[in-house]
Amino acid sequence: MNKILYILICLILLFSSSDAEQGEVEYVINPQFDGAWAFAEGLARVKIGDRYGYINRKGRYVINLLFDRAEDFSDSLAAVRIGDKEEYNDIAKRIWVIPGDWGYINREGQYVINPQFDSAESFSEGLAFVDIGDKKGYINREGQLVIEPTYEYGFGRNFSEGLAPVWVGDSDRYGYINQEGQYVINPQFDNAWSFSEGLAPVKIGDRWGYINREGQYVINPQFDGAWPFSEGLAFVGISDKYGYINQEGQYVINPQFDGAGSFAEGLACVEIGDRWGYINQEGQVVIKPQFDNAWSFSEGLAAVKVGDRWGYISKGSFEK
Repeated sequence: MNKILYILICLILLFSSSDAEQGEVEYVINPQFDGAWAFAEGLARVKIGDRYGYINRKGRYVINLLFDRAEDFSDSLAAVRIGDKEEYNDIAKRIWVIPGDWGYINREGQYVINPQFDSAESFSEGLAFVDIGDKKGYINREGQLVIEPTYEYGFGRNFSEGLAPVWVGDSDRYGYINQEGQYVINPQFDNAWSFSEGLAPVKIGDRWGYINREGQYVINPQFDGAWPFSEGLAFVGISDKYGYINQEGQYVINPQFDGAGSFAEGLACVEIGDRWGYINQEGQVVIKPQFDNAWSFSEGLAAVKVGDRWGYISKGSFEK
């Protein structure tokens, strides 16, 4: 009898230890939102129904659900859209949403740059890409045009490390400009992301690789998908699987995941089957796959989806 009891205790301890190694999650903000995104500058963008607002780390609304669309805070400002209208289209026989205008608010929810843009991206390095009619350019935090709107840019991404990728409509190619609007790397890529840790993912044909600030390939195009480096690693896609490479293009974590996100605070969200969890930089599962969706950690918290609701978990429970 004592022997059987001893075996049972050992088994319980074994499985308890295994669960602990894979992180029993601790909900800091219970799942309750229709949409939730990473914390940035102490606030997180959330969605209830068709309205967006911002919460603090305690889950309390700092800026109420007022906006038709919203982006994360960056450089102390957030892009928001108001004034969406619904109109019935007789030809399509359905209701269309006519978008309102974009502007920028501060952390108190007050407009710093009034709604006036057809589209607006987040600020980065003091500049933000905006769409004014058929022209597109970059503004500063006072709302002044720093890089004049032009028909040339079809789309522009955030500045990072002094450069921003822009899509040039006439050539249907991406290049990189500096903060004076001058081309540093001429348009030549089929797609491109911002620089991070000295490298940028670019696409030629149907393959992605990485270039340096001189536009030279450091990692030749070979991936089906590629994303910016973070904490020394970047996730890449090969044949519907995702893995992580270092800046020499060597696999540190072999392609094996059904979905992936960038490393942040030592962890990356990954999809295994139809569930999301978190791994460390050795590829070990730290928080077992259990979520329907997940974002990277930021400021100690991560947004995760359970069923049709989003909440926030903390790293604290498995760091103890």
